[in-house]
Amino acid sequence: MKLHHKIVSGAVALAVGNMAFTACTDDVKFGDAFIEKAPGGTVTLDTVFNSAEYTKQFLVGCYVLQYYGLPFKNPTGSPWSQSYWNSKLDAFTDCYHQHFSGSQAYTKYYSNALTANDEAAISYNNDKVWEAVHHCWLLIENIDRVPGLTDAEKKSMVAQAKCIIAARYFDLYSVYGGLPIVDHTYTGTEGSLNTRRATAENTANFMVGLLDEAIPDLRWAYNGNTIDTDATNNTGRWTAAGAMALKAKILLFNASPLYNADQGYYGGTSEAEKDSIVWHGGFKQERWQRALQACQDFMAANAANGNYYQLNQATASTPDAYRQAYRMGYVQQGSREILHCTRVAGATSKAASYSWPTFVGPGFASDGPYRHSYGPTQEYVDMFGWSDGTPFDWEGDMAAGNINGEKGKLFFEYKKGRGGAVQRVASRDPRLYENAIVNGQSERLNWTSGVSEGELYELWVGGYHEGFQVADETGRIVEQDTQRFPTGYGTIKYYLGTEYYGKFTQWVYLSYDEMLLMYAECLAQCDQLNEALKYVDEVRARVGMKGLKVSISKSKAAVKPDMNNKADVIEEILRERACELGMSNNRYYDMIRYKRGDWMTKKLHGLLTYRLIQIGQNWEHNIRAYIGADKPNGVAEPNRFEFSTFELQNRSRVLWDYSPTDKEVLKWFLFPLPITEINKGYGLVQNPGW
Repeated sequence: MKLHHKIVSGAVALAVGNMAFTACTDDVKFGDAFIEKAPGGTVTLDTVFNSAEYTKQFLVGCYVLQYYGLPFKNPTGSPWSQSYWNSKLDAFTDCYHQHFSGSQAYTKYYSNALTANDEAAISYNNDKVWEAVHHCWLLIENIDRVPGLTDAEKKSMVAQAKCIIAARYFDLYSVYGGLPIVDHTYTGTEGSLNTRRATAENTANFMVGLLDEAIPDLRWAYNGNTIDTDATNNTGRWTAAGAMALKAKILLFNASPLYNADQGYYGGTSEAEKDSIVWHGGFKQERWQRALQACQDFMAANAANGNYYQLNQATASTPDAYRQAYRMGYVQQGSREILHCTRVAGATSKAASYSWPTFVGPGFASDGPYRHSYGPTQEYVDMFGWSDGTPFDWEGDMAAGNINGEKGKLFFEYKKGRGGAVQRVASRDPRLYENAIVNGQSERLNWTSGVSEGELYELWVGGYHEGFQVADETGRIVEQDTQRFPTGYGTIKYYLGTEYYGKFTQWVYLSYDEMLLMYAECLAQCDQLNEALKYVDEVRARVGMKGLKVSISKSKAAVKPDMNNKADVIEEILRERACELGMSNNRYYDMIRYKRGDWMTKKLHGLLTYRLIQIGQNWEHNIRAYIGADKPNGVAEPNRFEFSTFELQNRSRVLWDYSPTDKEVLKWFLFPLPITEINKGYGLVQNPGW
């Protein structure tokens, strides 16, 4: 459907993504699949806002323009970040690595080749941000003339539109800093337009102001108590809970060291730093207190609403049940763990391999192609502790002579039962198996029963699934760039195989587990360490792990974090966030807001696995598949392996050769604004180093 509107008082020709104010007719395009009944043909603003039905459809069109965090397609005109060629933010962290030479991570980020002439991963111009802002202000300014809507409906629609504006601003604020404030539609004929970038703090306050205005007119949750509050039909609409969580996240960013510090991240001498666009000009503890208050307000409101939002809990004390609880918390439509989600289609389909509206199509389908895969790194896998919560330590737990790791259980412990039968028991944090596919993991976790089933992933050299993707027959590391397991691991978060077909394709924008960890971080930053650990431990308990203090006290590592030390507690919270919030952009956000140049410059590794067989008194490599060769012949399931790490070589990242404090590293804490926008001369100031 196309909506044509002419420039009249109160309407704007804010061109999509480029902030250019013109006086021409603007074509506004909507996703027809999301509209129950479109007017069709060419209509004017008068047509749209003279009908309650068309106005509701217009709001749905605004929802379509939200950020969806799983690259899945590459058609002309789609948001830049939705193209599988352009890479998720997660690919730029220490958790994942993309090997394909055609991906943006490979060509622009790992090579340190991105410039202000390129589109960043979340595009300032081409991610539909300004189109969404424009459309929402149109609705807000025209809602009062729509017949057939109650005052409550109008207030709710305005509140939802304000949330969309705030969210779209956050999508840019989190990676660019201060932004021009668009607080109404423009005719293009105003005498002057303030299009300079606002300070980082004023940008945060603008978003928070919109959310504060919206919250009173939104439902706390779509709880299904009445027809119009049915979660099935309203999943994805903004709620008061989502708005309060977004407010907390914005204020968390605003208080973080990237912005809230005694010195700007690039040295404090750039124009953007002098104007407080990418830095507040100094540190104030009050910013952390403000973020903490937002978290407390959310928790109080949730309690007042019967604790509607909560962690999805396991139905049994087993590794599979813990995995199922974690999985369904983020993937199930209507989950009480989801505070806000975005979507791009109704359900996953296998009809057209390059149009699937999830991660399934571009590199994760069981039948390929795999070139857009995100390989989990050894550094990420090492963040996940043992199943009892004890931290994992490669040096201590993988001591020389202990081939399989502590007690023979790097990923699974193989125990002999009655009659000599070997039982395989998951030995690590259950979240590991939901964020990375590891050797010995079952191919499926049944969607309904939550029980592991199917063949086991053979990720050893010569194994059925791994083949020779990591190393060839001679042991030479090859890291095949178009395959699924080049790091020795595979991605599973949001890729759930054929069992996901026909299910809903939401991406979680905000969640209750994230809210708990934000609360913990704010408490720690306000020196309430014991209180902070309570909320971290609540997240860990959902997957059967003991609290941090108890678990760390049992660690065999030579150096242990001190849970009475503020810096160590915050570091553990950041690690927990990585384990809990995989594929959600949060590891990238944590990297930049804490100015972790050390995460950017540390060399990353994969895992080389060999299956072992006993020949006489010796254990030797067996480079062959079990599913394809040995299993049909009655050979016992492999349970002895040799593990070693290797430095990722394809593609090594240029920043690995730099010091964490080098300015070539520091500039990456925020993306560059497009030089085309800078050159238009309407007031944009470039970010430091670009």
